[in-house]
Amino acid sequence: MAHAEVLGFEEYVRTRQEALLRSARRLVPDPVDAQDLLQTALVRTYGRWDGIADKSLADAYLRRVMINTRTEWWRARKLEEVPTEQLPDASIEDVTEQHADRALLMDALKVLAPKQRSVVVLRHWEQMSTEETAAALGMSTGTVKSTLHRALARLRQELESREPHARAAERPDHGNHSHARREERGQERCAA
Repeated sequence: MAHAEVLGFEEYVRTRQEALLRSARRLVPDPVDAQDLLQTALVRTYGRWDGIADKSLADAYLRRVMINTRTEWWRARKLEEVPTEQLPDASIEDVTEQHADRALLMDALKVLAPKQRSVVVLRHWEQMSTEETAAALGMSTGTVKSTLHRALARLRQELESREPHARAAERPDHGNHSHARREERGQERCAA
């Protein structure tokens, strides 16, 4: 690779590193795995950098490399994983609601198949159009739409199944006193 191409790649990585790491983080929930995913994708892209004629498409190319790499990793681990009937409880230590919601969603994304997760990430986080997502993943727009529909339905189902547990955890257990107080307030409103 020519010296100018090497400098161009280094500049690209320097300016786009944070955005690319966010993309990797959305594809794999563990921060260390996300960094590994990005580094692996950068190494693979470096070898083909001079072949990317339109550098404005470098982000799309790199995302595709990350998705393919993540899929390879998933297939390799798939043989080692043993399905369980219950997912482990997720502990969220962040006190802000926004971070808690994001962590819950990231955890819920784990239930999706890699193809579904890729479509959701590209369409909703990366805000790519259906056509751009289809091109990035090498599938038809119809497949993107149907995959997205099934993935969002699965996410809704997963989040709804977790909702009662989240509400129970938010409420302190005061026995029947809190229930009795609510009934008294309701009766007072009716009498007024």
